[in-house]
Parts: sequence; structure tokens; C-alpha cells
Amino acid sequence: QVQLAESGGGLVQAGGSLRLSCTASGHTDRIYYMGWFRQAPGKEREFVATKNWYGTVTYYADSVKGRFIIDRDYPQSTVYLQMNSLKPEDTAVYYCAGQQFHTGTYNVGAEYNYWGQGTQVTVSS
Repeated sequence: QVQLAESGGGLVQAGGSLRLSCTASGHTDRIYYMGWFRQAPGKEREFVATKNWYGTVTYYADSVKGRFIIDRDYPQSTVYLQMNSLKPEDTAVYYCAGQQFHTGTYNVGAEYNYWGQGTQVTVSS
């Protein structure tokens, strides 16, 4: 099994920055993609960004491209999400997710096997 633990959420003003962290423990060698999803109140969960475990492939949602950066520290089994130029519409609970097998689909939550508990990000206008 794999356990994911997020940290780093909080309250920030529009235009500000936050960095989220997600540390994996357990059988981390089973993870292909490590990424982030988010869910705002009254909305469906949506894909934010993901990176394969070896750091050679990265994907971003169009809504965050150019503002967010996903990175990983392989020895520490940690993935980071650096969020810059934050907007009120970025307000959501952010979830770290791990995909065990390479299914060819990186932006669908149902294709991910492991989830963190979520961390709240609130951007005030």
C-alpha cells in the first residue's frame, strides 16, 4: 500500500503564492504518476498537474499552465506544487494522488489509486 500526506495549504491574497507538498510512504515503487487534483465547493474534482515518478513527463491543466509548477524530490518521495499568481478561482481543496499503473490517462481521478486527505487553499480577492 501507499500512503500520501499533503501539507502547505492556507489563505493567501490574489496574486500571491503557496507551495503544497505531498510525501508518499509505503510501496512508492508502485507509483507511476504523482499529481494534484482540486475540488471547489459545488464543483466536480478537476485535474491540476501530474508528473511521472522519474520526472521525465509533466502535464498541466490549461487553467494553471504558466502559473503552477509541479516538481518532485525522488529520494524523498515527495511531490511539490508551486502555485504562483493565485486567483480566487483557484480556491479549492487540493488532493495529492498517485497512479499505480500507467493506464495512458493522466487527468482522470478514477485512474488514480492513492489519495491524500486534502489541503485547503483559499485565495482572497
